[in-house]
This record gives sequence, C-alpha cells and structure tokens, in this order.
Amino acid sequence: MWNKNNFLMMLYVLLTSIGLAKTTVKEEKMSTSNIENQIIKASEFNVKSWIGAEGKKTNEIKLSDYKGKFKVVYCFQHWCPGCHSKGLPDLKKMVTALEGNDKVVFLAIQTVFEGYHANTYDKIIETQKKYELKIPFGHDAGNDGKSRSNIMTNYRTGGTPWFILIDQNDHIVFADFHLNVEGAIEVINSLDKSTRDKS
Repeated sequence: MWNKNNFLMMLYVLLTSIGLAKTTVKEEKMSTSNIENQIIKASEFNVKSWIGAEGKKTNEIKLSDYKGKFKVVYCFQHWCPGCHSKGLPDLKKMVTALEGNDKVVFLAIQTVFEGYHANTYDKIIETQKKYELKIPFGHDAGNDGKSRSNIMTNYRTGGTPWFILIDQNDHIVFADFHLNVEGAIEVINSLDKSTRDKS
C-alpha cells in the first residue's frame, strides 16, 4: 500500500542510491522522520511569459493548473552549455519515456539570471523546436524582464541546468543540478502504477 511517506522514502532512496542527488555521509544517515520534516511546499511559479506545447504564445501557466499531477520542472538558460549537453537531452528522454502518462506534466522554464541579451523570450521557441519538446516553455527574467528569475528566488535554485520535482500535493521532493534520468523515470512510473493499483 502506497502513501505519501512511502513514496517520499522511496524517492529519497532512489535519488541518492543511484546518483540522482548529491549526498554526504550525514545525509545518508538521515532517518525517515528527518526526510518528512524537510517537506517544502512549492511556491506559485510567477512566470508571466509562456508558449504552449505547439510553440505558440499562451496564457500564464500556474502551479495550481496542475493540482493532483506530478510536476517535472526543468530550469535552463539558452546560452548554458550544460543545459544543451546534458539537461535538455535528459529532459527529452524523460518526456519520451513518460509520454501518455497523464499523472505527470513537464514544464521547461528559462530562468534568466545573467546574459539577458542572449537568453531572450525568442530563445525558448528556438530551444523547444530544436529538441522537439512538445511541452510548455516559460521565460522568467524577473518581474521587470532584467532581474533575477522568480523561480530561482522562490525555489532557491543554484543555477542551470536544474530539475525540480513537485509531487501531487505540491511538495518539492527533489531539486538539484544532477538528475539520474532512469531513476526518475522509474520513480514516476511506480507512482502511476500505485495509483492504478488503488483503483
């Protein structure tokens, strides 16, 4: 029988044991209760500029639009080499592997914190096309279009590429540079299976 605590423990064990998250000896000795005490509620995105899955401008997308869904949020900058060599191919692999799973949604957000002249709104359209990602893309260069990204501030991301995994109850269950894609796919697929088993 699956419940939130079982899921969080499985997620933590999978993420740390297969290299999804960076760990220290201290973190490896954490108990289940310590993990539960670190549950953080996800903030609203506050990203104003979006394109839909087909590359056309769309209304503002909000976290609250996806209640009850598992959310994978990929943060990038167009000029970031690691975003193109590792992050975006990893995102593409996840989107492809989980295609048709209606329990999960994917969002890519350009979280601009430097290079405002290069990491522009037009670059999200270019990036979406280049990687053939049929998911929404957001452009977040702060409220004024030239300051720190709201996602970076609200989610305390450390730069790009950065993955944020948000569970069905809007709790942040993972946030880091490094993502083991196979492990993440396995966890998300098991979540879908556990939901089917309950019905």
